[in-house]
Amino acid sequence: MKLHLTQAAGSHLITGYGDGWVEVNYARHEHSLIVLPATLVTDWTVDDFDSLVPEHFSHLLTLQPELVLLGTGSRHRFLHPSISRELISANISIECMTTEAACRTYNILMAESRHVAAALII
Repeated sequence: MKLHLTQAAGSHLITGYGDGWVEVNYARHEHSLIVLPATLVTDWTVDDFDSLVPEHFSHLLTLQPELVLLGTGSRHRFLHPSISRELISANISIECMTTEAACRTYNILMAESRHVAAALII
């Protein structure tokens, strides 16, 4: 699916997604990644939801987003509290949703100038 937003100058915008890929500023990515308005982390080493550990969110702690949208793949799943404990302790909220829903929600919040991160499992 292609997404359309009128303006996102200087920001990372999710411009499309599909089964096995996400497009950021019209560049296609076929591996899990983290997207923030000013930062793109393309070397997020998450193969699937079941392999998530607290260390996968360490880089987000340094970036200090107000909210992390975790795209869990094609199926909506929830994190065990032990995995997100460090984020919550740092006052960073985390919401789990499908990767497609995380893409759409990220664009809305980013357009509202929110400091949001989308951690997307592809």
